[in-house]
Amino acid sequence: MKHRTIKALALAAVVTAAGLPGISAAHDFKVGSLELKHPWSAKAPPVAPVLGGYLTIVNTGSEPDRLVGGSTPVAERLELHESSLVDGVARMRPARGGIEIPAGESLNLQPGGAHIMLVNPKQRPAEGEKFTATLQFEKAGQVEVEFVVQAKASTPVPAEDHTAHSKP
Repeated sequence: MKHRTIKALALAAVVTAAGLPGISAAHDFKVGSLELKHPWSAKAPPVAPVLGGYLTIVNTGSEPDRLVGGSTPVAERLELHESSLVDGVARMRPARGGIEIPAGESLNLQPGGAHIMLVNPKQRPAEGEKFTATLQFEKAGQVEVEFVVQAKASTPVPAEDHTAHSKP
């Protein structure tokens, strides 16, 4: 049993070092003191006016930073949104000043909470496909990340009101 565990760990180290997909499937990015963990988007229906972008941002620094915007070739524009639950219905509004990542803490951008909104998609990547986006941080600057399109979150979240995102 011990020998098998050592072999598995050795194989994992080789795969990770080689940068090959497989055992280490996570895709993380770093800019300044920020670590961006597993950017993903759910597969969108063909007529959806928006796509959501989600990830976890870990601030390993001693100063807060702020996600202030970004861009992507797959949508007309990238917006940052905050959500709140009012009478059992999730309400969204743009995060006008960006979204703060406190020093030494993590920010989870997730369905039903703060998230990235890709408005008026030009493309609709299929499940398993990837697309790029450039995220802009107040202090750390810009970083290009790759979002993986995957099945929706496994836990149910309240329906969000997206009526404000109709095409012009």
